[in-house]
Amino acid sequence: MMDKEIKREIMLDHYNNPNNKKTVNDERYRSVHNASDSCIDDVTVYMLVEDGKVIDTKFDGVGCTICTASTDIMCDLIEGKNLEEAKDIINEYYKMIDEKPFDEDKLDEANAFDTLYQQANRIKCGTIGIHAIEDLINGYDKQ
Repeated sequence: MMDKEIKREIMLDHYNNPNNKKTVNDERYRSVHNASDSCIDDVTVYMLVEDGKVIDTKFDGVGCTICTASTDIMCDLIEGKNLEEAKDIINEYYKMIDEKPFDEDKLDEANAFDTLYQQANRIKCGTIGIHAIEDLINGYDKQ
C-alpha cells in the first residue's frame, strides 16, 4: 500500500503533466468519447493497435484530477501490451476499485487509486477514461 502523500504526488503529476494528453488526427487511430452526466469529465481516447498490440494511446478533453490522472496512467500501463494483457490490467484496476483482491504489480502507479472505493461519488471519475480504453480494446479484439 502506497503512502498517502505519494499517491497525491502521482495523481497531481499526471494531472498537471499528463504524458498522453493530445488530440490525434490520424485515421489509423480509433477513438471513443465518454462524458459524465454529473461532472466536468469529458474525454476522448485515441488508440492505435497493430498486430494485436497496443502501439499508442492518447486522450484529450476536460477532466478532474482523478479522471485525468487515471486515464493518463492507464495509457502508460497498456502501451506495448497485447490486447489480452491490456484487458488483464484493466480488469485488475476494476478489481481494486471494487475492493476485491487484485495484483498490485500489474497496476504500478494506478495503485494510487486503491482507496477510491471509499469515495463512491469519485469512482466514475476514476473509471470514465478507463471505460473508453476498454471499449477501444474490445473493438479491436472483435476484428
